[in-house]
Formats: sequence, structure tokens, C-alpha cells
Amino acid sequence: MTEETVQDAPAEAAPEPPARPARPARRRAPKQDALLIADTATARAGVEQIAEPQQIGPGHRVQVEEDRLVVHLFECTLPGYHGWNWFASLARAPRSRTVTVCEVGLLPGEDALLAPEWVPWSERVSPEEKAQEEQERAEEDAAAAPADRNPGAATEEPAAGGDEPGPGPQDGTAPSPDGDRP
Repeated sequence: MTEETVQDAPAEAAPEPPARPARPARRRAPKQDALLIADTATARAGVEQIAEPQQIGPGHRVQVEEDRLVVHLFECTLPGYHGWNWFASLARAPRSRTVTVCEVGLLPGEDALLAPEWVPWSERVSPEEKAQEEQERAEEDAAAAPADRNPGAATEEPAAGGDEPGPGPQDGTAPSPDGDRP
């Protein structure tokens, strides 16, 4: 009797270890940076670079995005922008006391008025409007068709060698400009 080695054993004979379910990567919550959270003056000064001071309402929320990165939100008092917020993102380097304004802008809030999603014309037009458009297109095609079939019928003069204008010989060849046949 011969012993089978691992090399000689069939591939299906070796049991596979059970597959472990993939775990989602654990992510810890970002640390709150007291220096960045407290520095609303720098955040307001950053927003004042793009808006007038009277257009910036009170600061009402701070979001911690990452370690040493927060976003300050201020109410927008511009007419027509009810529910919108000015924002300034602040960051600082590790072990630094210097706060930097990274980005400023205007974001919609939960109750902000937004434009509706764009819908293609073919989906937002009523069946009556589609039928009218098709009818107008058919009328345009019908009006343009006779002119396309015989574009120069009224201005064409008879050929010098014949009494009637008409196509060339029945085999589809036409004389060359110097009178010779190809």
C-alpha cells in the first residue's frame, strides 16, 4: 500500500477552512477639539470674506467632522434663503494652537427651499403636447418634401443638344462636362 502525500492528493480532498464573514471596518468617533469648537470668531471672520456681516445670522451649530476639523454653521439672513446656512470649516495641525479657515460657503438646511430634481423633457411633457409636437413635425416634413424632390425644376433650362430636359441615358451614365461619355 502506498501513502498519498499532500502533493499527490486530489484538490477536492483537502477541506477548505470556513470563510469568515467580512467585518466592516470599525471607525472610532472623531475627537472633539475644544479649541476649534470655541473659535466662532475665526469662523465668522471667514464667512465675512464672502458675505456682508448683516447677512450672517447667529451661529447655531458646530459639527465635528474629523480629529482637528470642525464646521461652524451660521444662519443665512439673505432674502429668499430661508433655511440656508453659511459654513466655515476650521482645522489645526497636531499640537498647534493656530486655527485655520479651510473652506467657507452656503449650504441648504433641512427646511431650505431647493430646486426640484431635473426631469427629461420626454418624461415631463403631457401626451397631448407630444402629439401636437409630432403633428407639427409631420407638417414641416410634408411642406419641405416637394421642394426637396425637385429642387431646381422652375429654374432649369433645356440642354443645348435636346428639346426636352430630362435625365441622361437609361444606363445611369451622364456625359462629362466636355461632352464625352465615361
